Amino acid sequence: MARAARQSLRTSVWLEEKPRRGARGGGQPSGLDRERITEATVRLLDAEGLAKFSMRRLAAELNVTAMSVYWYVDTKDDLLELALDAAFGELDLPDTDTEADEDTGWRDDLRALARAYRGLLVRHPWLSPLIGTYVNIGPNSLRFSRQVQRIVRRTGLPAHGLVAAISAVFQFVYGFGTIEGHFIARSAAFGMSPDDYFRHAMSSVTASAEAADIVQDSAELMEARGGDTVEEMWERDFEFALDLLVAGIEAMVDRAGPTS
Repeated sequence: MARAARQSLRTSVWLEEKPRRGARGGGQPSGLDRERITEATVRLLDAEGLAKFSMRRLAAELNVTAMSVYWYVDTKDDLLELALDAAFGELDLPDTDTEADEDTGWRDDLRALARAYRGLLVRHPWLSPLIGTYVNIGPNSLRFSRQVQRIVRRTGLPAHGLVAAISAVFQFVYGFGTIEGHFIARSAAFGMSPDDYFRHAMSSVTASAEAADIVQDSAELMEARGGDTVEEMWERDFEFALDLLVAGIEAMVDRAGPTS
């Protein structure tokens, strides 16, 4: 039983100790390979979501048998992990190899990377649960992590605070982008725009006496928030929160004093 439990433990598709499979002969579909399968997986996840995704559905999309797909990946988890890293490959990462504006350029680079990460989560709402499921050591995920570390190292924070700064910024972005992406997906599921869905949700909430009191208390904050559309409100919230985080890093650098 212990042996079976060990065999059931899964690490990562990127830690496979076997050669990567290419196209197979012997009657297999022409042009089918791991890249094509991964691209189709991303398209299906975008169109139908994570809950509806299956190897059988993917095979139908590719017009092949499920067994044909299993020639290139061993499990559904392997395929989802490949799709996760493929999505990270979409990120337009800032160039952190240059030495120009070393003291101030980290702010622009950090903001650019945070915005790109938010956009990725919004475009692909299925990403957020997968990010929390897998170890994320694919080449594109590692490239993203490397850029994050390079930028935060340039802030001037003491070494013991670097991981906390990364967490503060990118866990905020993860949460913000996740909620935004899921809200958009939920709006679409009801056949509504985000603005229509927001108005519908707010009118429903105010129908409850208990919730109405809370909404009333929040009315002043909502008005001061500004923005005529949900997208504008999100944009202002995100940018202001990001400014707060950058200002917090600057304050902590000043508090720590000059570093050797």
